[in-house]
Amino acid sequence: MKSAKIGRDGRTRIMDGALRRFSQDGVSATTLASLREESGVSVGSFYHHFASKEHVFGVLYAETLAMYQEAFITRLLANDDARAGIEAIVAFHMEWCGEHPERARLLISERPPRREEPGGDEVAESRRTFFRQVADWWKPHMKSGSLKTVQSTMCYVLWLGPAQEMCRLWFAGAHQPTDEEIRSLAEAAWASLSG
Repeated sequence: MKSAKIGRDGRTRIMDGALRRFSQDGVSATTLASLREESGVSVGSFYHHFASKEHVFGVLYAETLAMYQEAFITRLLANDDARAGIEAIVAFHMEWCGEHPERARLLISERPPRREEPGGDEVAESRRTFFRQVADWWKPHMKSGSLKTVQSTMCYVLWLGPAQEMCRLWFAGAHQPTDEEIRSLAEAAWASLSG
């Protein structure tokens, strides 16, 4: 029983350390040695849990994306009204990024793993499910004329692009968004997407 606990702790320490290193240095600049040092695990312990730095990144990215998407869908489905849903998601995005800055930096700054890379299949499946859930919420509002018919990439850009850019400035230390600015971002998203 004790070895199973140590194993979980080692994996958790590696994941937590990787999140800190990737957030600060980026994935490409992070070395395997710095990951092991940050997590305080031995070479053997690292390879017991992960095959490579890329493996850690793939697992961490997939886990972070699923965490964000689950919270996004929960917030979205809590809103039957189109405008309330659009604006709530902008506020949610800013809140989530503020509450999970290291994870948000990972999603904002790093390229998602491709299908053939570690975590790629999980990310692809997670995205498929997520976009289907968003589309299921969107379609009735589109049919009623409340929301525009928008291709998924343009939907993302119009809905969260400005908020995403505000987060980049925030994380770079260039600007701390105010509540009023977040409300303005939400109103701008509604103006872009309303039918």
